[in-house]
Amino acid sequence: MDQPMTDAELIARYDGRVPRYTSYPTAPHFHPGIGAETYAQWLAELPAEAAISLYIHVPFCDRLCLYCGCNTSVVRNDRPKRAYAAQLSRELDLLADSIGRRASVTQVHWGGGTPTAMPEDCLVGIMDHVRRRFALRPDAEIAIEIDPTTLTPESLDALRLMGVNRASLGVQDFDEAVQEAIGRHQSFAETAQAARALRGLGVSSLNLDLIYGLPHQTTESVARTARQVLALGADRVAVFGYAHVPWMKKHQKLIPEAALPGAEARLNQERMIRQVLEREGGYLPVGLDHYALPGDSMAVAVRANALHRNFQGYTTDATPVLLGVGASSIGALPQGYVQNAPGVPAYEAAIAQGRLPVVRGVALSPDDRLRRAVIERIMCDLELDIPALAAALGEDAAPLLRDARKLEDFAVDGLVTWDGARLRVTERGRPFVRNVAALFDVYLQRATAAAPRHAAAV
Repeated sequence: MDQPMTDAELIARYDGRVPRYTSYPTAPHFHPGIGAETYAQWLAELPAEAAISLYIHVPFCDRLCLYCGCNTSVVRNDRPKRAYAAQLSRELDLLADSIGRRASVTQVHWGGGTPTAMPEDCLVGIMDHVRRRFALRPDAEIAIEIDPTTLTPESLDALRLMGVNRASLGVQDFDEAVQEAIGRHQSFAETAQAARALRGLGVSSLNLDLIYGLPHQTTESVARTARQVLALGADRVAVFGYAHVPWMKKHQKLIPEAALPGAEARLNQERMIRQVLEREGGYLPVGLDHYALPGDSMAVAVRANALHRNFQGYTTDATPVLLGVGASSIGALPQGYVQNAPGVPAYEAAIAQGRLPVVRGVALSPDDRLRRAVIERIMCDLELDIPALAAALGEDAAPLLRDARKLEDFAVDGLVTWDGARLRVTERGRPFVRNVAALFDVYLQRATAAAPRHAAAV
């Protein structure tokens, strides 16, 4: 009997650069042929009963974290922030006018950057504008991403007035050497104080973000951070692998590359965090990189095979329409994807001219929709009956099954089980689930060496 592959052998075989699959087709395949006119048409075509979600992007921070891959910049002057806030409200008007009614909203997610870097009255004013132009459901989830070191009493007052009921705190790592290397100093006490304040505000769902693969991290250091996280009582924990892409994010060149752990060390760090969260904290694994307490809605969605994935990662939101608001925001509609101008000046110029600030996107073909569903179910459920899903969508499974022949190698390596129709990713294969999903990505298969590069798989 053949010996199982070692971690080093698995990494050597599978640690290529593959997408995170928060969309399909992925963003590098968006093109400028989809613009404001197409987007307006897609919005007007939405059924009268269609509910929507909103993602509002704030591209400002009070400090620059060297690991960050987000579209953001350090801005400490309130004037450009207030100008940007005014344009966000105008974009909401353009969206509502294009839809032609006060569409029902199930979720509002504030991301960045650091949304709480905005003046407090701007945050409240934009949220009030959402309520004026859209029909925000009484049970809507209003979520926001927060840097705990910038959370002030004034910020908390604004969050209360906004109606925030879910918050995500960036932790990344509590080790001082790691924090020094990534330019993010944040004590456990500050984070705990922020968590308590948010709970006191009535936030019913609290998420914490961790990152492995950062400079100077070890399995022992990430275990310490994970155990400190348990004391914060979060409902969910997201555990991301650091994506070192200095060719895209120039500030990452300041990261000491010699201190970055290798792929095998990264895999061991991910396993150590998982072990602490699951065995000591009672969290359940969710997809590739999330963990949730058994009673949390995300864990409930996993058990019901009702988990979804979008540009914010894993979500329980089943709304088929996600409208991105703000510079660089991406929207997802039944017809396809759209992305706003990434730079603030170009974004604001478009809004000032009274037009939707979309600069690129992609219309979905029937094959795109089928493969998007396949990839989402693999990423969310880690299992899939390919012929059954194709039949449910009224499509031919034959092209998918041809691609699936490559699963035989994954099965030999113990990463999946595969019987010719039904796929299941094993626990050993969970860190490689993006590689499994990539087998069904025809755009990636066509890519050349000149195509945009993705983050490492492990």
